[in-house]
Parts: sequence; structure tokens; C-alpha cells
Amino acid sequence: MRLHPLHPAAWVLDQIRDTGWHVHDLLSFTRASTLVLVSRDDASRVVLKAGFGSNHVLAELDEDTRKAAYGFYWYAEMSEAERALTREDFRHEIAVTRTTQGAKHVVPLLQEGSTARFDWYTMPYCSSGNFRPFLAATAAGDRDQTRAGLGILADVAEGLRTLHEHGIVHRDVYQENVLISDGRGLITDLGAARLIHISRGPAARGPEVHWPPEYATSYNRATPAADVFSLAVLVYRFLCTDIPRHAHSRLDTAPAVLRPVISAALAPAPTDRPAMTEFRNALRTASTPDTVMTQFGQ
Repeated sequence: MRLHPLHPAAWVLDQIRDTGWHVHDLLSFTRASTLVLVSRDDASRVVLKAGFGSNHVLAELDEDTRKAAYGFYWYAEMSEAERALTREDFRHEIAVTRTTQGAKHVVPLLQEGSTARFDWYTMPYCSSGNFRPFLAATAAGDRDQTRAGLGILADVAEGLRTLHEHGIVHRDVYQENVLISDGRGLITDLGAARLIHISRGPAARGPEVHWPPEYATSYNRATPAADVFSLAVLVYRFLCTDIPRHAHSRLDTAPAVLRPVISAALAPAPTDRPAMTEFRNALRTASTPDTVMTQFGQ
């Protein structure tokens, strides 16, 4: 991996190397965190997520480097108090992820640790990437991709059902947080997750395409029904090649077995949405060869 020494992420990578990791690639450098492909000794490569991102780095650079590095990325310098809160949030993410160990279709935590300035944890490397490329599958009329995509989404519904069983609401279900390994789907990134019995975050958030309407008034108290809505948005985008709007006007392009559950899952009121188990079962049925062939008129 070749990274310009003045890139702000270089400081984070240096800290990761100092903890004994060999850095293979910088996967993502966001406002709050950094994702890096790493390994130790002869072990397999894993993804390390460091709770230190673009909003943190400026204060860690010396004065001359800071001026040069600023142009690489537009970000604001955080105060020490803000950085402390962000670190606390990341530790919450690690703790919640740790509680899901062994859960099917949820990306697991492998190792965790800390440096003086940030915390980190590792997870398996899913070389097949995320769900984004599948959003073009039905537009291209690819029956095999449609079937595979529905199977992946059914896996994700099962992963979310398991999270709900553990008392966790994901709160950020969309294509980037669906990873693929050996053709199976996994839900990842519990950074926004909340425990059902604990209020977390601001009361109001949004809007985002994949967020349910209740985030405008009660994001901090979101229930599992919020994940049902967000998954329905992703399923709708995948099958109908559009975002759900105008009374779900393109829903007739989805398999008949899925239309009622998608429509119900997109209900404005959380109490009107189906349980994740029902959604998962409908996705499993829709992903069978006979259902997909019927949908394509063959």
C-alpha cells in the first residue's frame, strides 16, 4: 500500500503498526473511524477498525505537517471533550459487538485492544465486498443475481432477528453495512446500535433514504421495527430499482410473495410493521429457484 506521508490517515496507520500489525491496505478513512486490512505473522488478513478518523487527526500532527495535510481531507478539529465522547461511543460499539459472539449472519469481533489515543477491534475480511453492486442486478434482468441477492437479504434479516433477540437495535441498515462471504450475507457495523432498554443518541435524526420516519422524533428510542423499515427500503431498492415513494408505485415489479410484507414493513407507524422473522421467511421463499423463475416469466 502506498499512502502519501502527509495524508491524515498516515498518523493512524503509524499507530496501528506500533501495536504490531502489518498494514496491507487502507480500506476507509471516515469522520469517526478508520478501516484497515492488516495481519500479524503468518495469520490470515483481517479488518481492523480503529476508533480514530478524520475529525481526530489534525491535533495529532505537528504544526508544519498539519498545514500540508489539511488539504487531503475536509474535516473539523474536535475538542478534547468531543474526542472523549467519541471514544466512549466507540467503546460502546466494541462492547455491543462483543455480546453478539456466535450469532449467525453478524460479523464477529475477533480481537480488541487500545493505544494511548484510540481503541480498536478486528473482524474477518469479507473479500466479496458489500451489497452495493447487487442494487443493479434486477435492473440488468440477471435472474441468478436476483436469487443470490434475495438469499443474502434473507441472511441479513436473520442476523437482524438475532440482534433483536439479544436486545439490540442496529439503527443503520443499508447496503454498505451488508457484507458478503462465500455467497452469504452478514450485517456489520454496530456503531449506531442501541440496547433496547437504554436510550442512546439524540431524539431527532435524519432524514436519510434508509431511515424510518420515527427517527425524526424518537431516534434515541428506536425499536426493532426501525430495522424492519430500513431493510424493506433496501429490498425495495434491490427489486424495484428505486427508492420507496409515491405509495410504493413500483412494488408490482417485486415477487408477489414479497409485496405484502414489503408494503407492511414500510408502514409509517412502527407498530404496523411485521416482525423480522416474518420478513426473513418471505425473503427465503422469494429466493427459491421456482419463485425467481416465475418472477422473470420463465
